[in-house]
Amino acid sequence: MNFKQNSLFTRNTGYEEEPMESQGGVLAVWGSPSSGKTVVSVKLADYLARKRKNVLLIFADMTAPPLPCICASSDLEGEKSLGSILAATHVTENLIKKNCMFYRKNDYLSMIGMLKGENVFTYPPYDQTQAAELIEQAREVAPYVIIDCGSTIASDVLSAVALMEADTVLRLVNCDLKSISYLSSQLPLLRDNKWDADKQLKVASNVKQQEASSHIEQVLGKVAFQIPHSREVETQCLEGDMLAELGLKESRAFRKGIEKISKEVFGV
Repeated sequence: MNFKQNSLFTRNTGYEEEPMESQGGVLAVWGSPSSGKTVVSVKLADYLARKRKNVLLIFADMTAPPLPCICASSDLEGEKSLGSILAATHVTENLIKKNCMFYRKNDYLSMIGMLKGENVFTYPPYDQTQAAELIEQAREVAPYVIIDCGSTIASDVLSAVALMEADTVLRLVNCDLKSISYLSSQLPLLRDNKWDADKQLKVASNVKQQEASSHIEQVLGKVAFQIPHSREVETQCLEGDMLAELGLKESRAFRKGIEKISKEVFGV
């Protein structure tokens, strides 16, 4: 991964070292269960990395860790865990760097998450201090940080802190009653000023072809972005190959949705 010049992460990859980037920031992706949080997070990170932007992708969910489902284990360099970072008394930049997993097929993308078989009880408990330090120090590690949050913010400390500390929050919701009901049950938790509702952007996710824009806004209210359903993306998820390139024509609208989010959130 091509991080800051002369940093611990400088690697001899054949690419020219890029200057420090003035844009970027921390994006938290949150929403109801099965709303596509991980899909959007991974595809956004992949889009930025293909444009040679250094991206750190953090998987916060410790109940159903997404990392083992993203790509083949042979495509990741190292076997390190988010749990090791949060178990520390203080989270430092170097600690994050030592516990990143690199994506072998693109040196601009690294990931942090729980490993296969791990859960919230595998490591000692952590609190808001370590979670906030992780996000603060992640800003120093990479200019683009994307946090794939768990849905249950009432008990998921890292995801809750991510919603507070991120520069922008994508709030994903499917156009169905169960998804809307879940999101409505969580929204009262976000009424405090510390959550900064102005930075939360509503996203209609996995929009089916028969769901017209007028119907979506009638059910969900006004949304900032729409992410159309893609059978190709669905297949990639089932096969654990979410970082594969999208080549089918039917995925064109999905790609455009990701590109629009990237441009408006990150300026890329």
